[in-house]
Amino acid sequence: MKSVKSLKFSMLLLVYSTTMMALGYGLFMINETSVVELTFFDLSTTKFTLTMILDKTSIGFSMIVTLISGSVFMFSHKYMEEDPFSGRFIWILLSFVISMNLLIFAGSIFSLLLGWDGLGITSFALIIYYESKESQLAGFQTLMINRFGDVIIVLSMFLFLSQGQFSYLSMSDSMFYLSGLILMLSVAALTKSAQFPFSSWLPAAMAAPTPVSALVHSSTLVTAGIYLVIRLCYNLPLDYNICSMLLLCGSVTCLLGGWAATYENDIKKIIALSTLSQLGVMVFSIGLNLPSLALFHLYTHALFKALLFLAAGHILMVTFGVQDIRYMGGVGVMMPLTCVMFNISSFCLIGGPFMSAFYSKHMILEKMFMSPVNMISLIIMMFATLMTAKYVSRTLKSVSWGKTGMPLLSSCSDIFTSLPMVILALGAISGGKLILSLEISNLETAFLPSIQSALINLVTFTGITWGLIETAKKKNKIFLSTLFFLTPLIYGSTKPFSSFLAKLAFLDNMWVEPYFLIKKNIYPWIAKFQQSGMWPMARPFLSSSALVFLLMTSGMFIY
Repeated sequence: MKSVKSLKFSMLLLVYSTTMMALGYGLFMINETSVVELTFFDLSTTKFTLTMILDKTSIGFSMIVTLISGSVFMFSHKYMEEDPFSGRFIWILLSFVISMNLLIFAGSIFSLLLGWDGLGITSFALIIYYESKESQLAGFQTLMINRFGDVIIVLSMFLFLSQGQFSYLSMSDSMFYLSGLILMLSVAALTKSAQFPFSSWLPAAMAAPTPVSALVHSSTLVTAGIYLVIRLCYNLPLDYNICSMLLLCGSVTCLLGGWAATYENDIKKIIALSTLSQLGVMVFSIGLNLPSLALFHLYTHALFKALLFLAAGHILMVTFGVQDIRYMGGVGVMMPLTCVMFNISSFCLIGGPFMSAFYSKHMILEKMFMSPVNMISLIIMMFATLMTAKYVSRTLKSVSWGKTGMPLLSSCSDIFTSLPMVILALGAISGGKLILSLEISNLETAFLPSIQSALINLVTFTGITWGLIETAKKKNKIFLSTLFFLTPLIYGSTKPFSSFLAKLAFLDNMWVEPYFLIKKNIYPWIAKFQQSGMWPMARPFLSSSALVFLLMTSGMFIY
């Protein structure tokens, strides 16, 4: 019954995605925008409204998210079939998808916070799902860094209040504190999208089940911040200083993810670091004042990264959960379909010709040569491109083309694992050309000398050759594997909280254990206190305190 529920949600999401595809095609043709506002109340000249926006951007992204989510739910039917609590997992995962859709259609700060905080809560529940110490630490790293961005968004409400409105779609150049407001929202977006120096939580989130990773790293949690900044760019151009900040953070993050992945042996962390690298490319594109191109790469990246995670998850099912690429090999012989899917998504990652990412990633690199960026940012991006090609070829050599290093399951494939990968593979191959033909705003032209155009291809081929020559390392370099020592810094700040909860047996003994722990240890003290002679004197004081608290709370809501 629990496994059937995932199939029902999968079909529902795929039908919704098909409906959004038809609706989005109509909006692409007529190019109209509809805004729905629900006014809660008026306070002086300020309206507190919940705004939802329906346009080609929101509907198109919602279609991509639900298409990937439907495929992931179908894959979860097989991947989580032996989990006794798979029903709870499916409901939390559905709440995660709903929160992302609320954020996509958000047009005001209130509707944005509904999806933003919903993503934070449900992602924390999904990361700590396995209830181990590693999951606990990873969940608190994610929670602490994302809370920092949430606090910044809540503080930005004061600047919205000074303008007399809470819609970030109606901002204009005449607004006071406009630069400060956009800066606050941009920094909050950098925390949610794991940009430097907030990058350490993204590889740590690999403690979640693989279907969760496929959603988090493709189209949901990490893309929320980038989608917010793209929305801001559509209303008004970003300030020069903000663009410089985005260029710096994007280029450093792209280099950080690509370089660290070349010395990583865990296949899930390699894919997570590749997500970090591609998010840096999107932020770099926004810093170049090319939000449409960044959104285009966001679409293509979501399709092939979800496919890459599903293929990796299927490989983990065959290798008995072993995630070290040094012990993998022979996948192409045992699982030819999965090997083909893994190769397709990997070629998309390096921007292989005629793949979906070829139309977006290569255009971003070509526009970089045409833009007035400094030489340091250009060199960093080119070196990051080389590192991307290197770790992709190194991983393919170990997983798909290497010799068998351990016994594999003879058969672990069925329609529930093959069909989702086939659906996403079609999008990974033809999605770029299809989106480019529908949306004219994604069409960019670049006029480069032959030397600069050939330099991009030369760097890619150099990285591929380097990765094929190099063998998997036995030990990682601490400086790179810890993301420039960001991981120990965040780990040290979250360890006291996680250790405190571990003492309360919060995770190791199921989620409802704190209730029984309190009932066992606290209730006897309350009973002894009631039986003592101090209870008649303390009872009026406690009653009056509860009454004052109730009046204060109701007064705040009335106000």
